[in-house]
Amino acid sequence: MTTVAVANGSHALPDLADIVMPSPPSWFPGTVGWLVLAVVVFALASWLAWRGWRHWRANRYRREALAELARLRADLHEEGAARARALMALSVLLKRCALAAWPRVEVAGLAGEAWHAFLRAHAGKAADAMAPLQALIDAEYRDASVLAAWPAARADEVAMACRRWIAGHRVPSA
Repeated sequence: MTTVAVANGSHALPDLADIVMPSPPSWFPGTVGWLVLAVVVFALASWLAWRGWRHWRANRYRREALAELARLRADLHEEGAARARALMALSVLLKRCALAAWPRVEVAGLAGEAWHAFLRAHAGKAADAMAPLQALIDAEYRDASVLAAWPAARADEVAMACRRWIAGHRVPSA
């Protein structure tokens, strides 16, 4: 091992150059491929957000109908005329929901079996709700005293069927 003698008592450290720090990395991608990928990802995210917003806006009538149905369910547990009014309101609510989703000429004139066939044809995920809805459609033309005599369990079953149809019906894409 050799030792370096310091001549004239001076040290070598002052003659050393400072450490040169590299420039900070750029936030801009180094190649065009990353830029293209960023544009594609941004476009895809924008398209998905737009579709989600359109879907949310198009289903506003469903959210409003489900909120009204929740208000009507309290009256279904009442006795007599209040239950009859709530059951009739359920029938009207189904018709209003269909009118919001389909053209008036397709829905407004439907009644009885034609109305049931329409509900069944567009039930989507709510196909199991058709039997209670048939009972509601049949009761639509009866006296209010018949509806007032319905048991609370049957009225609740009809309300749940209405909820399933409102939430699960299919609307053809425009």
